[in-house]
Amino acid sequence: MTDAPALAITGATGAVGRLTSEELARGGTPLRLLARAPERAPQLPDAVVMQSSYGDRDQAALEGVSTLLMVSAGEEEGWLQQQLDFVAAAAAAGVEHIVYTSFQTAATDAVFTYARDHYATEEAIRASGMAWTMLRDSFYLDFLALLPDADGLLRAPAGQGRVAAVAKLDVARSAAAVLRDPAAHAGRIYDMTGPEALSFAEIVETLSSATGRRIRYVDETVDEARSSRVHFDAPAWQIDGWITTYTAIAEGRFARVSDDVELLTGRRPISLRELLVH
Repeated sequence: MTDAPALAITGATGAVGRLTSEELARGGTPLRLLARAPERAPQLPDAVVMQSSYGDRDQAALEGVSTLLMVSAGEEEGWLQQQLDFVAAAAAAGVEHIVYTSFQTAATDAVFTYARDHYATEEAIRASGMAWTMLRDSFYLDFLALLPDADGLLRAPAGQGRVAAVAKLDVARSAAAVLRDPAAHAGRIYDMTGPEALSFAEIVETLSSATGRRIRYVDETVDEARSSRVHFDAPAWQIDGWITTYTAIAEGRFARVSDDVELLTGRRPISLRELLVH
């Protein structure tokens, strides 16, 4: 039995995992940080860093963990099976409560194809016997500023749809709130959204104002979106997944504004304008 802290956080080198770890460390919470590349993990007081990857068959790093934040993996080849294997490993190791960062609208028939994989992971967690909490994230606000190309064009088949995108910091603060008292949140699903649902016309207006660049929205067709992303040299299934993010927005699937971030953190979630100017 390891003497490492019983509260573990995966993806400690990524933004959400790191921000959650830092939020908890400020309150003096001992942490076990799980990372594929431990040398890149944040150096925090009362934290033990251990190597762990969702694709590993041997998950010795989970021994002695009671509560686990499972930050969803990147959408790469085989990522769903790796997540399912990790859930099984967590249950076998005796993890009592798992908090999973899922995606808004997760369902078997979700328009956004990756949300179907998130739902499959949720179902595996629910069937595992562990207590659980799901944090269903909207599109990340942080990513919006990266969407315009070198010519200042934000190309997406999102139509006039709106998206209540959320800041990664708000997801981290919400996760930290759950991890401080997991039993109080057992069996709960929280929608992580920002304070407003923005159209892409409003998004580019805000980006232009904050950056001083002239940024324009180009409402693509699905075929145009596929063609404009060929240069990424990504597999077809991955490009189709990216595109369905926007077609789901066009259909209004991510327009609902939730008050769950404020419920968990006691703070109004960060807006796009606030994120860009700070």
